[in-house]
Amino acid sequence: GAAITPEYLAVLLALSLYTASFVAEIVRAGIESVPAGQVAASRALGLSGAQQLRFVVLPQALRAIVPSMGNQYLNLAKNSSLGVAVGYPELVSVTHTALNQTGRAFECIAVMMAVYLLLSLLIAAAVGGWNMRVSRWAR
Repeated sequence: GAAITPEYLAVLLALSLYTASFVAEIVRAGIESVPAGQVAASRALGLSGAQQLRFVVLPQALRAIVPSMGNQYLNLAKNSSLGVAVGYPELVSVTHTALNQTGRAFECIAVMMAVYLLLSLLIAAAVGGWNMRVSRWAR
């Protein structure tokens, strides 16, 4: 089986804690963006707390949450390059090694840029699709 290296564990833990704090704040702000009158009306209709969350709060909150979550996922993808600080071989350090061994700076940097561009475009497309789905669902 695959072994988990201390470097990988350090990067995973650091990025998870860092990103989780921002995600928690995004979700909190999204939930607080729902007008209090909507929640009061759902309570007046006799909905339980779970039903209020599912049918009233989340559909409205997701419209505010999804775009910010997309930005956070893009930041996470870019922040993964900080793994080099603990010796984890990620894209930037592998590119640096290839550059030192081949001397082809332009090609190495171009490949690294293309990988980050592709990753960013894939994340943006996924979040865009998610946002369209949420927008249709929330109508």
